[in-house]
Amino acid sequence: MKQIIFRNKKISYKAEGEGKPVILIHGFAETSEVWLYQLGKLKEKFFVIIPDLPGSGKSEMLEGSVSIDDYAEAIKAIADAEINNNKPTFFSLIGHSMGGYITLAFAEKYPELLSGFGLFHSSAYADDDAKKEIRKKGIEFISNNGADAFTKTTASNLFSEKTKNKRPELIENLIQIAEGFSGDALVQYYYAMMARPDTTSVLKNFKKPVLFLIGKDDNAVPLKASLEQCYLPAISFIKIMENSGHMGMWEQKDEANEFVLNFLKYL
Repeated sequence: MKQIIFRNKKISYKAEGEGKPVILIHGFAETSEVWLYQLGKLKEKFFVIIPDLPGSGKSEMLEGSVSIDDYAEAIKAIADAEINNNKPTFFSLIGHSMGGYITLAFAEKYPELLSGFGLFHSSAYADDDAKKEIRKKGIEFISNNGADAFTKTTASNLFSEKTKNKRPELIENLIQIAEGFSGDALVQYYYAMMARPDTTSVLKNFKKPVLFLIGKDDNAVPLKASLEQCYLPAISFIKIMENSGHMGMWEQKDEANEFVLNFLKYL
């Protein structure tokens, strides 16, 4: 993996393939490994960059109180190093879950750099009180039991019932990716997510294409909330994954890859 220094911390990322650039941003309690199935396919036609967000994988955790905007700035630093090189170049961003929040923050600050962006199982809505309570309970559990116990307890909730019954190995794979996570990093993510603002205005104001990959059985981002948002942009690419929960890039990887490829070719 390659590295940059961002705010005195080492941030690691993969950069493979050739062609138009696309950056894939993983979600909460994940690493760049969550995009394994997409990297192999996309790098045949595109220049693919996949970071470990600060505090994840091989990237060091940022110090102090950190916002979603701070993570977006880390993505900007990687883009500057790998894509722009003092000459701005259009690229696309696709974020999963928390990575979608970061994508929206980036699109709000730097829309002129993007040819389009995508949300995998994500939302532009700010956390409501009920969601904040769920996150606070997660923080309490992590504080009392540790990060590994947390991911082992919650991983299955991210998959559809069909996946749980027929492909339980996917749940184990996700748990393995999260092994060794710092509890402090997960808590830092939680606080950043709870504090983020509503970004539906980003969807309304962005004039270029926006991708929405939606899981019909997603408990984290319910279908109704996703459908309310996907008609806000001027140009939307919408895919409802009939047999997926919150992990469509694994649960229906072939369909997800085809959808992303068609989107990127359009840009």
